[in-house]
Amino acid sequence: MKLTKSAVAVCLALGLSPIAGAADLLEIYRTAQSQDAVFAAARAARDAGQEKLTQGRALLLPSVSLNANSTYNDVTTTYATEMPPLLESNTARYNSHGYGATLVQPLFREQNWAAYNQSELQVVISDAQFKLAEQDIIVRSAQTYFDVLIAQDTVQLTAAQKTAIAQQLEQARRNFEVGTATVTDTYEAQARYDLIVAQELAAANNLEIKRRTLQQLVNGDTGELNVLGNAFAMENPDPADVQQWVEQARRGNYQIAMAQAAYQLSEQEVARNRGGHLPTVDLVATYNKNTAGGGMLGASDTRSKTVGVQLNLPLFQGGATQSRWREADANREKAKQDLETARRNVELQTRQAYLGVVNGIAQVQALQQALKSSESLLQASKLGQEVGVRTNLDVLNAQQQAYATRRDLYQAQYNYLVSLLRLKAAAGTLAEADLDRVNRALR
Repeated sequence: MKLTKSAVAVCLALGLSPIAGAADLLEIYRTAQSQDAVFAAARAARDAGQEKLTQGRALLLPSVSLNANSTYNDVTTTYATEMPPLLESNTARYNSHGYGATLVQPLFREQNWAAYNQSELQVVISDAQFKLAEQDIIVRSAQTYFDVLIAQDTVQLTAAQKTAIAQQLEQARRNFEVGTATVTDTYEAQARYDLIVAQELAAANNLEIKRRTLQQLVNGDTGELNVLGNAFAMENPDPADVQQWVEQARRGNYQIAMAQAAYQLSEQEVARNRGGHLPTVDLVATYNKNTAGGGMLGASDTRSKTVGVQLNLPLFQGGATQSRWREADANREKAKQDLETARRNVELQTRQAYLGVVNGIAQVQALQQALKSSESLLQASKLGQEVGVRTNLDVLNAQQQAYATRRDLYQAQYNYLVSLLRLKAAAGTLAEADLDRVNRALR
């Protein structure tokens, strides 16, 4: 289904990027990769994190600096005692200038080595954060997509239920007019009709919100969405053992990888602050050239070259070094506990996702059977009403049960598909291929 010219114009006016034709889940995901601001921010954060390694390596490499100066001098020399004519008091005005270069190569700086090790860990953390963002946008794309589908289903089911209740209301009014039913039947049908009208308005409002949320994700109008088709099929997790999924999550989950790197980073921070007590040794080489246009002995031109080893031993800094060491040690303990928390949370998330898949299959199957029973009950209630053994209220209740069961079935199917993706994400293996398999169930 192509977007109309007016729809495209509206999208462009709002700064949106319309998706041509009906959109499937994979197309939504790929568009979100280039349009979603959250994912774009994660990509920029990853790029920024990569620079930490260069900055850390720079601490181990030589540094070179240049300096230059130009000075105007006005010097008056007066001697307190009588001097030979050559050294009598005089005034000299002249310009002096010079330039120089200094090279410093660290030979021993424990703090710099710790900072370099920290930069490697910071790159690991930024990579893990981006991997998490990649998995998150897959799950968010699917969740947002199915949120729109269930909202559409709710609108359609509510409209169908409204039509059915309107028919019951009309029948109740006719029966009351001919004297075969009481006014209570009319009141019951009218009350149900008024309620379903309110529910229809709420469903339409919810659908608009869900569509806007999807548009925000892809920064454009998506048009019609593909829905679940006959290709929908349920499969048990492979392997069918929750403990194996937990073990895989412990090895591959990026939240744990980030927490592990953060703990190692805190250990290096302890080492870096411990290095504040240690001496530093640098190789220092300098070159300077200075020219003076005058002075007591006339113009001069001076050049100097030096090469040497410089030792610096910190003795006391007001207690700041010890304080930073204690702070780093406390932060290391915090990072250790954060790592344990991450492991426990990931284990819980993995078990929840696994149960979401397994129980989702059972729930879908149960609701499929419940839908058959509800539809049979509805038909039986309508027939019973015709022969006088069922009331109008029985039919209304059966209708409501049938529509509610169908909506619950749709929701369970969507939840099952999202749980599949969440399980792979918890294990750290979620990729576009997994989303493609879900997308095949749509038509």
